Amino acid sequence: MSYLDPSHLSHTAHDWRAEFKRLDGAYAASTMRAYHADIETYTQWCALSERTPFPGSVDTVCAYLLDQGRFAPSTVRRRVYAIRKVHQLLRLPDPTFDEDINLTFRRIRRGKTSRPRQAKGMTKDYLEKFLAIQPDNPWGLRNRAMLSLGYDLLTRRSELVAITVDEVQFRSDGTLRVLIRRGKADPAGYGRIAFTSRRTGKLVAEWLDWRGYEFEPLFCPIYQGHAQNRHLSDTTVKHLIKSAAKNAGLNPSEVNDFSGHSMRVGAAQDLLKAGHDTAAIMRAGGWKSINVLTRYLENAECNVWL
Repeated sequence: MSYLDPSHLSHTAHDWRAEFKRLDGAYAASTMRAYHADIETYTQWCALSERTPFPGSVDTVCAYLLDQGRFAPSTVRRRVYAIRKVHQLLRLPDPTFDEDINLTFRRIRRGKTSRPRQAKGMTKDYLEKFLAIQPDNPWGLRNRAMLSLGYDLLTRRSELVAITVDEVQFRSDGTLRVLIRRGKADPAGYGRIAFTSRRTGKLVAEWLDWRGYEFEPLFCPIYQGHAQNRHLSDTTVKHLIKSAAKNAGLNPSEVNDFSGHSMRVGAAQDLLKAGHDTAAIMRAGGWKSINVLTRYLENAECNVWL
């Protein structure tokens, strides 16, 4: 049967959810959630506009992108990728490589004059405050270890909650050597090695002394005073940072500026202020692109003339 058979197209127009199952394990869970939400948005827009989503015409996709132009260019670009992926999965003619799509996206990007929003960095001064307000109970032990380790390793929130006990090595000087697997820029899971301060080594040891070494996840939920054998959700990291900022007495607008990315941003800014060169910062945070790192550092309070 030809992929252009009308009966095939009418059937597959409703099968994208089923086809998405083929992507399981090939992409991060966060990427899959974003793709799913993007296609839901696209198909709903097509329904309201009385247009066919799959196969979508170049005119349909261009009109959709222009409608979505109120969002950040990175969001619009991701939605193009999602539409492309579904066409590929359904083995339909893909409109997203047409030059008109590229020109539409360029118009959207040039029309955006505002600067991209950067998460507020959890620098060492904030880290000290956030550690100090944690309660003296098992949750406080876990939270202090998570905050300090995430800062030292410059982790994304998904990387932090994915760390297992056997990926943490206690060294003779009181620091930790940690293998961080499956980062955003490392889908194959080769991993990167990072090191911590002595304080972080002490906080992680205190947490493990309480919860024990008998199961794999380094950071796990606590239910009725007992550690549970499963990984935390990555949203826990964002909630931890925001609640710590709120409990530390920061004003609401400042609390809102923190995110799950704040540890990575703040640590990179502190390394710059401490005089470390670009290569050292890129290695510490696992960056592959200096352009991406530059965005993290642009809000650092670092005056080169002083």
